[in-house]
Amino acid sequence: MIQLQDVRLDRGERTVLSGLDLTLGERRIGIVGANGSGKSSFARLLNGLLLPSRGTVTVEGLDTKSDAKAVRRRVGFLFQNPDNQVVYPTVGEDLAFGLKSRGLRKAAIAEKVNATLKRFGLDGFADRLVHELSGGERQMVALAGVMILEPLWLVLDEPTTLLDRRNTRRIMETVAGLDEHVVLVTHDLALLSDFDRVLVFEGGRIVADAAPSAALTHYRELVG
Repeated sequence: MIQLQDVRLDRGERTVLSGLDLTLGERRIGIVGANGSGKSSFARLLNGLLLPSRGTVTVEGLDTKSDAKAVRRRVGFLFQNPDNQVVYPTVGEDLAFGLKSRGLRKAAIAEKVNATLKRFGLDGFADRLVHELSGGERQMVALAGVMILEPLWLVLDEPTTLLDRRNTRRIMETVAGLDEHVVLVTHDLALLSDFDRVLVFEGGRIVADAAPSAALTHYRELVG
């Protein structure tokens, strides 16, 4: 599980998040809030991309401040824009990159890359140039690149914002089939209808924490 205890996050002189005391253990957790509410900053706390100014964030007992490398092995992060995540020219090279630090032999890396491409509907993409892919294909490559490292948790920060309806459905169907814990930040409330829990952020605080129906009703009333 992921635990936050007395967490506050400051950016310069501004307090972005405060009063966070909660435990995350459900399989599917949604995060909603208006722009500037703190939801994306919260997501980045979960794998150590941001560190708390006060309090602690722990993942399976590992502190994000003192065990950053171990935490990031356990919590994968998918950005809104795949161009911020996919850095190598070809799909196969990009997926292989994260495995090289694991001490695997070339043959084992190639086998794992091919299996992951097949798993995510990208069979035959190993030699494709990333910049020639569609936006939906690039986001699927980014997702495959995160999941090839076998995290226990996957945090997604508005992963469908730049996608059309068909590719949104493809990404979300893929995420729904994952066994890992998922934390999804989104403005698309319909994506959260079958989640286990939804957190609503406003002004850097959690103002609702409930099942989707109750939490999203609160959010709709909040934003009018």
